Amino acid sequence: MYAIIRAGGKQSKVRPGDLLDVERIRHPGDEIEFTPLFVVGDDGEAIADRAELDKITVRAKVLGESMGPKVDVFKYQPKSGYRRRQGHRQRYTTIQVTAIDLPAAGKVVAAAETESAAKKPAAAAKKPAAAKTESAAKKPAAAARKPAAAKTESAAKKPATAARKPAAAKTESTAKKPATAKKETSRKPTASRRKKSQED
Repeated sequence: MYAIIRAGGKQSKVRPGDLLDVERIRHPGDEIEFTPLFVVGDDGEAIADRAELDKITVRAKVLGESMGPKVDVFKYQPKSGYRRRQGHRQRYTTIQVTAIDLPAAGKVVAAAETESAAKKPAAAAKKPAAAKTESAAKKPAAAARKPAAAKTESAAKKPATAARKPAAAKTESTAKKPATAKKETSRKPTASRRKKSQED
């Protein structure tokens, strides 16, 4: 199960137990509640209706505050002496998502439940993969070779039409085109041409 929440003007995909840095939240107390924008349940059912989403809450615990990397702001306009320097460090609040409350069924999904649910499908997914490798080992290798041999035979039967076309046809078509003569333009003599004419 996961939910999409909006915090600090940005959207984040969260599950119970996730750690997340959001832009600074001035909130008294250790618990924060978010109204999700979108929720997908364990069964794959998506909830996007606003009326239903207003009833669902995503609870998170505040772990602390931190600061992001320093950003240098430098404004400059050439030939006017305008230069401005400024620094900025964004403040973040670190939160941990504790639960996603679904009041429609009276269900609360906590972090411990999602971890155990994630382990069960992973074990079930390993079993079919082992069955596939066993069935692939039983198939004879000769069956895999037959389609490749059929391809080479069909390729040999096709006539090479591109090789039959004469290459002389292309040269004839280019020879028929009349060559365009360049127009002579009267250019003014440059300084280097004047010197050469004076020396002669």
